[in-house]
Amino acid sequence: MQSLKNDSFLEFNSDTLQFLREQYNFDKPGQIEEAIDLLEEWIKKQPHFRKKDFSRDYLERTIIISKGSVERAKLKLDRICTYRTLYPKFFGVRDLRECESLKDIPNVFLPKLTKEHYRIYVLKNKAKTYPSGLMNSLYQHFFMQCEYIQARDYCNGLVIILDFNEANIIETLKAYNIIEMQNSMDVIKEGYGMRIKGIHLLSQSKAIDAMVSFFKQVLSAKLAARFVVHKTLDSMHQYVPKENLPKDYGGNEKPLQELYSDFIDTLTKPDFQEYIKEMNKATTDEELRIAKDENQALGVPGTFRTLNVD
Repeated sequence: MQSLKNDSFLEFNSDTLQFLREQYNFDKPGQIEEAIDLLEEWIKKQPHFRKKDFSRDYLERTIIISKGSVERAKLKLDRICTYRTLYPKFFGVRDLRECESLKDIPNVFLPKLTKEHYRIYVLKNKAKTYPSGLMNSLYQHFFMQCEYIQARDYCNGLVIILDFNEANIIETLKAYNIIEMQNSMDVIKEGYGMRIKGIHLLSQSKAIDAMVSFFKQVLSAKLAARFVVHKTLDSMHQYVPKENLPKDYGGNEKPLQELYSDFIDTLTKPDFQEYIKEMNKATTDEELRIAKDENQALGVPGTFRTLNVD
């Protein structure tokens, strides 16, 4: 990858590529190419991988997301392929414009990076009820966005904003399934390898404490410590760059609903739908996994502990 180019939705800072490569000691000519070569060779030797033809740009992004570690990138690839096998309902391919109830939960990765090269994700929950299938549609939509980010983005990590100001928090808590939430967090952290700098909750409701308690049941102590609850936008602006936010959050971007609609259009374009179908083939055949033993470390079948590492 010689340079970063803004696509139809995501934008980059002029120094993003150089900054992140230098941060992970890939600033000398040929270093990142050598790391990609190592990862490609390892993939070829994994008999349980059903897909082995990942693009070099995809692999570079995987290495960068993995803090520049080829060994972590190997684990990440193995895990996301395994999770696609374990939780196929998270990875459906569908036209999400047909799910009307999703309009009550607009959520999107924002176009511009912060000065520190973080990508901001905003979810606004306006739902008062949760029709059957809504949560599954929400998971599928989010993981389609994650696939887009994995394929196109180049960032330092995520800042997450969850806006519950208009939500019925009690009904929201009833709709959550703690097992599915735990599984989805495993996919986000261990599969996509997303590094989360902070999680900011917007709400003036006293019930938000119950929401925080719920999330802390499925998050690591390290990540749970990064929760911050805000009653006002001014409070949140002390942590999140105001200029990067949608207009309805005091920033300079398009309103959230408009950004959400734009990203839905991007995700449902024929070329990206075909890309999702192809990536959903990146699963595992556990019968072919080398040295397959019980692995309790991740709570899933497969032997991550005994991966073939060159």
